[in-house]
Order: sequence, then C-alpha cells, then structure tokens
Amino acid sequence: MNAARTLVITTNVFREVMRDRVLYLIGLFALFLVACLRLLPEIAAATENKILLDVGLAAMSLLGLVIAVFVGTGLINKEIEKRTVLALLAKPISRTEFIVGKHLGLSAVLAVLVATMTAIYMAILVFGRVPFPAGSILVSSLYLFLQLSLITAVAIAFGVFTSSLLATLLTFAVYFMGNFSRDLVTLGTLSKNPAIENMTRSLYLVLPDLARLDLKNQAVYGQLPSLTALLENALYGILYIVALLAIATFVFSRREF
Repeated sequence: MNAARTLVITTNVFREVMRDRVLYLIGLFALFLVACLRLLPEIAAATENKILLDVGLAAMSLLGLVIAVFVGTGLINKEIEKRTVLALLAKPISRTEFIVGKHLGLSAVLAVLVATMTAIYMAILVFGRVPFPAGSILVSSLYLFLQLSLITAVAIAFGVFTSSLLATLLTFAVYFMGNFSRDLVTLGTLSKNPAIENMTRSLYLVLPDLARLDLKNQAVYGQLPSLTALLENALYGILYIVALLAIATFVFSRREF
C-alpha cells in the first residue's frame, strides 16, 4: 500500500465531506447547548447542571453517529452506483488504498467535528459556570472519536456489497446491538436455555463491544476506568477497525464492475 496515494484519497474525501454542509451541524450543536443553558434552569429543579453535562455529551455522540453512518455508507456505494469507481480503479490505485483512504478521510472529518464540539461544549459550560471534570470529558471525547471511527468502518464494510439504504439500516443495527451486547449475554444466561446462551455469546463475539468505548456516563462524574483498561479498550477498537477494513477490502476486491 502506497502512503502517498492513500493520503491523496484521504484528502479528497475530507474536502468533499467538509464542503457538504457538515459544519452546519456544529452551529446546530452550539445553538442547542445555548438553548439548554437558558431553558434548563426553568424546568429542572436544581439538577440543570447535571442534565446539561449529560445532554451535551449525548448530542455530540448523536451528531457524530449521523455523520459516520449516513456519510460512511455512501463513501463506496455511491462510487459504485455512479460508476465513478471505474475511473478511479483504472488509475494506479489498489483497492486497499481506496478503502483505507476513504476511511481515513471520514475519520479526519469526525476528528474535527468531535474536537470542535468538545471545545464549544466546554466553553458553554465555563460561560454558564457549570462545574465539570475537564480531563474526564476530554478522554471521553477521544474515545467517542474512536467509537465513531469504528462505526465508519462498519458502514464502509456494509456499503461495499449492499445498497446505501440497507447498509444504513445494518450499521444502525450494529451500533445499537453493539452498545447492548453485554446485556444480550446476561439475558442469554438468565434464559437458562443452552441454544439462546450460545446464540447470545456468538453475537457478543461477532459484534463490536461499543460499550468499551462509551465513557460519557462515567466522565460526567469524573470517573474513568484504569489506565490499563483504557489502553486495552483503545487497542480493541483499533484492532476491530483494522479487521473490518480488511474484510471490506477483501469483499471489494472480489467485486466485478
């Protein structure tokens, strides 16, 4: 894989997505937080600070998910549907460089999006004189980016061999099931049915355990896992991304255009 060619694809994806009104979401996020800052004291009885902390992190996660899923599923699929992939692959670009470049480009957009929203979030908290654990929130934002990058890899993997609509639905399904995969194992154990237990354990092994990368509920209290656990979870996310991109590349290399 040639790093220079991959960087060219990454840069092109980054520019295209950033021009596609993504920055409007940042403005929407800022307006939403300002509205919450003004309205929460009137409807929340002495809990507005905690609610604002929770709502801000949840909004960051939701907006990032929307970009990762809807843009990620179309990165490859739209190229295939419009047949522009033929012109791209006619150039000296391998399919691995194509897939990795697409993923890195959207991941770069998500990095800018998460960093900007985190800065706005913390600025509004400071302006509203809301106490918050800055270090924990920064770590939570970093792991949110890693989670969104993993979801982007899922979206690309589905987008390689299905339609945009189906890829979107499947990616959302993986996201929701991945966040509750541990609960599925617990439910399987409680059922006392060997078939259900085996099925839930298999789902847990196959689906990404996204709860590992979701730290927002702990971050608002200034509590985070140990450094060892954080490093293990980060490595888990990275390895899962690499595996998904490898699968996407393998499937894409078998497609005929």
